[in-house]
Amino acid sequence: MTLTRRTAMRGLVFGLAMAGLSSMASASDEITLNVLYNLPGFTKFHQPLADTFMKNNPTIKINFLAPATGYNDGQQQVLRAAVTGNLPDVYFSGYNLTAELVHTLAPRNQITDLGPFIEAEGGAAFLDKNYSPKMSALGQVDGKQYGLPVNASSPIMYVNADLVRKAGGDPDNMPKTFEEVIALAAKIHALDPKIAGMGYDINGWPDDWLWQSLIFQQGGQLVDPATKTVAFDNETGLNALKLARRFVTDGGQTLLDWDQSRQQFGAGLTGFIFSTPAHVQTIEGLVGDRFELKTATFPLDNAEKGGVPTGGNSAVILTQDKARQDAAWKYLKWITGPEAQNLIVRITGYLPTNKLATGPDYLAPYYIEHPNVKTASLQADRSLPWAGYPGGDSVRIWRTQRDIIGTVMRGDITPEEGLSQIVAQTNGLMN
Repeated sequence: MTLTRRTAMRGLVFGLAMAGLSSMASASDEITLNVLYNLPGFTKFHQPLADTFMKNNPTIKINFLAPATGYNDGQQQVLRAAVTGNLPDVYFSGYNLTAELVHTLAPRNQITDLGPFIEAEGGAAFLDKNYSPKMSALGQVDGKQYGLPVNASSPIMYVNADLVRKAGGDPDNMPKTFEEVIALAAKIHALDPKIAGMGYDINGWPDDWLWQSLIFQQGGQLVDPATKTVAFDNETGLNALKLARRFVTDGGQTLLDWDQSRQQFGAGLTGFIFSTPAHVQTIEGLVGDRFELKTATFPLDNAEKGGVPTGGNSAVILTQDKARQDAAWKYLKWITGPEAQNLIVRITGYLPTNKLATGPDYLAPYYIEHPNVKTASLQADRSLPWAGYPGGDSVRIWRTQRDIIGTVMRGDITPEEGLSQIVAQTNGLMN
């Protein structure tokens, strides 16, 4: 072999070796994030968004763990994983359970304060550009930003416009207070005794979202932060129970679980119901062409201080590895950004968590074509955190409360007796 040829071969071997080293370096630079979200139905937007993210960030791989069946199950799964040290890198935490999650994991240094990442993006200017203050607050605990809001839903009214018109109402100008709500429901029920004037299915709802709505719309609170006891042991709580009873006696509500109530509404046998904006497509399918369907914002008896609890979840970072945190932060920015929110809203009907997503390049034209979906976005400035109870027993507390509320709505006990029982049982379960 000549010297020239030998030199060339050495160069080729060196080049191949360097290419191999480069390939190894690229492989070692790849980061896989283990991500846990709740509700298997959310795969319909999580997977395509992850695929787009990975295409735009080829060194980051999103590995979804099997989704939890619900927020409560996901919470328990994460808390168990914290004990074994096998936490996911990113978790989508239900708003009402995030405080409990933080208070459990922060002392163990198992959850990440997003403050430094936000500061690196421009601090308050970054938050203000993307999220309203009330949206940002959904991911805050004890004054620190632990999560960025991903999904958000607040209760809205689904309206049978035909029945409302027959009762002398205006489906384009629905009641703004609950006194007006009950009055309209009574007129609808009077049209035909087989028709329920309204449906506020708090008695069969799986969580306390609709109960908190009756408290918050008055400007009330769930828990007194100073005493850690029930904060609605007053006229606010009593009025909420009186309203629940009047929905039946005056508004002609039929006591059903939420799915049966939705079916009854779809059959044209209810004037209007209160539910999540995530049901828009389902209810449109149930209604078909039976009647004109409209949606309306949630009434407030206290227009100045009242609001609505915001269901949904925020993305939190649990990994404490710096490189994985940096990768996770990119993922959080993406899924709460306008492009991702545009897709999520179109698939779910939720209200967008990013302000930019409502612009002409994203949801503005969609809202023109789908006004029933737009309604939820009109409540963004009323959004309040979906509260939880101290002690981590919120699920059991609600089931206890729901049973008592049901007895009030049926007339088995008075609202005064019901409030006394709810306060005593709730305070007992928190201690």
